[in-house]
Amino acid sequence: MNDTVLDKTIKAWQFLYTQGFIEGFGHISVRAEDPTQFLISRHSLGLKVSAEDFVVMDFQGKKLQGSGDAPGEFPIHLEVLAARPDVQCVIHYHGMYSTAFTTTHGPSLKPIHLMGTLFHGGIPTYPDPKLVSDRTRGAALAKSLGQARAVLMCAHGATITGSSVEEAVAGAFLFEENAHRACISATLGEPVWIEDELATEAGQELIASRGPFRRVWSMVEELDAQLKSQAKT
Repeated sequence: MNDTVLDKTIKAWQFLYTQGFIEGFGHISVRAEDPTQFLISRHSLGLKVSAEDFVVMDFQGKKLQGSGDAPGEFPIHLEVLAARPDVQCVIHYHGMYSTAFTTTHGPSLKPIHLMGTLFHGGIPTYPDPKLVSDRTRGAALAKSLGQARAVLMCAHGATITGSSVEEAVAGAFLFEENAHRACISATLGEPVWIEDELATEAGQELIASRGPFRRVWSMVEELDAQLKSQAKT
């Protein structure tokens, strides 16, 4: 595994953990340099991580390297990465606000805030709440995702994709932020979603600028510096 990609994946894990995204539940994966392999955070991983805490697997689901076991829902990552060659990183987590939109007969989640327009291509929902513990379910989830950036998992969580570690982490952070804002709006009255055409225009501008991805990644780097400073004291 490329040391730079591994370092970014470790930083991403620490950020998502401290933000409460994957504390207890959730995992992150990234493609390896070898196109037949991918790297995934091990089962029951805490805040303190090292390279050995990331398991190398092949696309047959076999563990090749790393300490500990792969998470039970590794088929999420395997099948999404297999189906989407444009995706380099996958994050699965149990978002409090985003998941709420799969547990009501109310409106479906859409962009309601500028940063939410990153998901202007649609936010599909995978209808099965059970654990994605085998490749059949993983393939079904990947089919529900299609070419979207994110997929909600009914009464379960969300799976976010990115063309890099930075993009996936920012995607997860901003996806949940958009959902949080939408939940607040729903408590005040009928949510005012950004109109589809305008959301597409705004989202395409954001993606072209890379600004949201750089901004969130600067937060990741800031946390990493703080953790390293604390470790020295």
